[in-house]
Amino acid sequence: MPATTLATLETAERRFEQIEPALHAFVPEDGRFRRLRREAADLEARYPGPTTRPPLFGTLAGVKDIYHVRGFITRAGSTLPVDELQGEEGPVVRALKEAGALVAGKTVTTEFAYFAPGPTRHPLSAALGEVRTPGGSSSGSAAAVAAGLCPVALGTQTIGSIIRPAAFCGVVGFKPSFGRVSIEGVIPLSPSADTVGWFTRSVAGAAAVAAVLFERAAGQGWEPPPGPGDRPTRAGNPVLGIPSGPYLARASDAALDHFQATIDRLREGGFRIVDVPAMPDFAGIDARHRLLVAAEAAQTHAAWFAAYGMRYHPKTAELILRGRTVSPAERDAAVAGGLALRAELHALMDAHDLDAWLSPAAAGPAPRTLENTGDPVMALPWHHAGLPAISLAAGTDEAGWPLGLQVAGRFGADEALLAAAARLENALRHG
Repeated sequence: MPATTLATLETAERRFEQIEPALHAFVPEDGRFRRLRREAADLEARYPGPTTRPPLFGTLAGVKDIYHVRGFITRAGSTLPVDELQGEEGPVVRALKEAGALVAGKTVTTEFAYFAPGPTRHPLSAALGEVRTPGGSSSGSAAAVAAGLCPVALGTQTIGSIIRPAAFCGVVGFKPSFGRVSIEGVIPLSPSADTVGWFTRSVAGAAAVAAVLFERAAGQGWEPPPGPGDRPTRAGNPVLGIPSGPYLARASDAALDHFQATIDRLREGGFRIVDVPAMPDFAGIDARHRLLVAAEAAQTHAAWFAAYGMRYHPKTAELILRGRTVSPAERDAAVAGGLALRAELHALMDAHDLDAWLSPAAAGPAPRTLENTGDPVMALPWHHAGLPAISLAAGTDEAGWPLGLQVAGRFGADEALLAAAARLENALRHG
């Protein structure tokens, strides 16, 4: 993981000055690099020798602006009074700091991590001559890593807010199993779905952050003992499943053509990939998860919306108003449906001896707009089931816009998923 010290902050500052004014990945901060120089000096004084340094020593990390960070104001992409939104720094941010990371700043989020976009542009907009969204809701985090402003950035996912922007921006986005890493210290949207995640340039980088957060922000080690349904990581290449059926039909023709070409490359590289009919009721899965998010958003925002409803973006307001119509029984049924889907997917993995599932990470390349952040549908079923998932850079379309490959694993088997993803990344880069 690249480390930033006093000697290298000047280079980082120059890059920031060149790129960030047009990118808008970060929430503006006066004196950002004066602060970072002080913090880097303190860090170097505490750890003067390489042998004593923690694992993320000097790593610049962006933090999505729904995380509370000591010394920063939390705005959550909103115009609500900032005094209403503040809270205590949670274990994820504390863990990164304890591991030696330096907070590069708050990254832009859509309003309350839903669909109302912020100002962030796709990092390739200038190079490819077309303004596009970087995805959302973790817009700034994905764009900052893709643009080389920081090697790590925290995001969150409630439907597809790690996987989709990672795919659009051509970086790695990792979302752990639901509940594996604490969500404390983050403004909630849907507590039954909100999940911490992060962006890096490689699977190795994602694994390095996982090793820190699994240990320090989850109360679990990097290699927990096998639990019910777990099995040892397979020696050699993993066996992979393609979930054929109505789910894949939600991707665009361009995404499916690229996905098939990627599958062909992996098969030629020695991977066993099996077509498995799955999720025949995908329309119901989709509707159920969106109902859950709406219902819980209405609950978590009830007091704020009652006081400041006119300050909410229409897209967020529509979600909350829709959520008010959902009964407690419907909400409970949606949660139960996610657990049932997890069991169904695990049963298919057992029946076909699969280690992981493959699918497009997004329905297509980044849309030609800043008015919306794209459709999260390809990430939705794996997230609804609470499974760990990762988006890998898998090339581009003919115009040069990135497309991603999504890999989803067994619940709780995050380490096995990262190991499989490393093999796939290597094959995609060198195959």
